[in-house]
Amino acid sequence: MDFSNKTVVITGAGNGIGKGVALSYAEKRANVVLADIDETAGIQTATKIKEQGGEALFVQTDVRIEADVIRLMKAANQTYGQIDILINNAGKALFRSPYDLSIEEWDDVIHTNLRSVFLGSREAAKYMRHNKDGGSIVNIASTRAVMSEPNSESYAATKGGIVAVTHALAASLGEDGITVNAISPGWIETGDYAKLSQIDHEQHLSKRVGKPDDIARACLYLTAKENNFVTGINLVVDGGMIRKMIYEE
Repeated sequence: MDFSNKTVVITGAGNGIGKGVALSYAEKRANVVLADIDETAGIQTATKIKEQGGEALFVQTDVRIEADVIRLMKAANQTYGQIDILINNAGKALFRSPYDLSIEEWDDVIHTNLRSVFLGSREAAKYMRHNKDGGSIVNIASTRAVMSEPNSESYAATKGGIVAVTHALAASLGEDGITVNAISPGWIETGDYAKLSQIDHEQHLSKRVGKPDDIARACLYLTAKENNFVTGINLVVDGGMIRKMIYEE
């Protein structure tokens, strides 16, 4: 899988999964465009890539705002000549009782997690459709699209929506040679992995909690030009958690 001279745009790239994905593409010699609302985190990740000999551009972006997303894609295209890959990763979670969740809070999560996927995909595809090899879009959903804890309505709604809009976009953009897929991570630890307990790991069929690199490798697979037969899917990367039957002892 060769990503040399490919340009990848990653939203929410300053921290967590997005940062891990950005570093992985940089290792594969891609041109990495990092978008994040957190300017400090975004610049730090871009600087790290450059210090390691990679190519990176940071564009401060509020993915809820159409004008920001348009500006992001324009900057990526002007800097590197084309856009090949988009990773729609930016998102937030809010766990609050549905009795207390305000409509403003609901809308904020919807706009950050779901509206951003449509905006990003639409604007990136406008450039990808002119590429000889089309392009690839990966939307980061969640296993919470199909399973829930209490008080997670806004988050679950967005992740379910991402899975649905993924196959719709795959159908719409296929004629332009653009693949669109989703990844549903399970528990991906973005903090201190060493602080996890043995129970944390053992409750997975894989016997370990996930890491950002697990999602990064899935992104690389889905966006490699050799794998353009794969489109419209939701790839679950969760250590087998949603397949594990659990009983109260």
